[in-house]
Amino acid sequence: MSSEIGLIRARVLPHYSIAATAEVAPLGNGLINETYLLTDPERGQLVLQRVNPLFSPAIHQNIRAVTEALVRRGLPTPVLLATNEGRDCLLLPRTDTEASPSVWRLSTYVKGHSFDVAASDRQARAAGALIARFHRALDGLEHTFVGLRGAVHDTPRHLEALRRAINSHAGHRLHPEVAALGTALLEAGDPLPPLPAVAPRVCHGDLKFNNVLFAGSQGPDSEAAVCLVDLDTVGPLDLAYELGDAWRSWCNRRGEDAPEAALDLDVFTASLDGYREEVGRTLSVDERQGLLLGPEWISLELAARFAADALVEAYFGWDPGRFSGRGEHNLTRARGQFSLHRSFVATRAQRARALG
Repeated sequence: MSSEIGLIRARVLPHYSIAATAEVAPLGNGLINETYLLTDPERGQLVLQRVNPLFSPAIHQNIRAVTEALVRRGLPTPVLLATNEGRDCLLLPRTDTEASPSVWRLSTYVKGHSFDVAASDRQARAAGALIARFHRALDGLEHTFVGLRGAVHDTPRHLEALRRAINSHAGHRLHPEVAALGTALLEAGDPLPPLPAVAPRVCHGDLKFNNVLFAGSQGPDSEAAVCLVDLDTVGPLDLAYELGDAWRSWCNRRGEDAPEAALDLDVFTASLDGYREEVGRTLSVDERQGLLLGPEWISLELAARFAADALVEAYFGWDPGRFSGRGEHNLTRARGQFSLHRSFVATRAQRARALG
């Protein structure tokens, strides 16, 4: 970590109007981007991120357009800060000690607290309402989204990638366990009803619960949803995927690192009610059907992605303090998501009644 902070001081901060004496400390526990809190004596607290190479630098055009629209509508949001050269992000060429070039971005800091799991129904309701306000603020946004990853939510494609990983990593230490799980995942996709075709809208695209920022960690502040963070994936998306991914994250009381999920339908209902109250219109029949099936598709999709990376060991971050390897962490995640998928399928009738 000290070497990374040294790199930040030597190669990143000189490209921004930041004091050389600014404090740099790790922030959060995201799986994709490396995040740091900067404390500058003049500009206060800011957020610096090393952006994962899976994202094109062009996505910062999308982030700029979306955050400007949110600001115009009066919604709090982190805002990108330009480099000294006037760019939305910093592209650093690779060095002898780095395997590839790196992309960095600096943004304003929105004070608040994030939770890995919804702590109460009221918190879930507030989060659902915030998502609706976010969607409403971006309705009618005129922007051509660029640099987007293709077919991110394509469950059959991810299941096929899992099949290839199993076939091509027969010598991996976890292959027997992943292969057994993978067979069950591949079979689970067959009976799922298809999602209805619904026009996409501008969405966040990665609504893990810890991407919802609340005003504080305790009391009423912990139930006041402030803003959404980590906007790498903003763009047009089917509402079924947007809220399906939210519920996959929000409704599992045990989080992503437990092999058995604990589905909380009260969180589902509360967040749905909060969304409906704020969205400003009645959801269509197709939208409601998509919201019914979305969590089933998304949880199966993520289980397949975690299972594949348990063998490939190249995508998701991992916690070396709790697991012996990236593969072991991802295998646990895959089992947890498959457990969650089965719970969503088993409660389809109950969720249909909540959706009306």
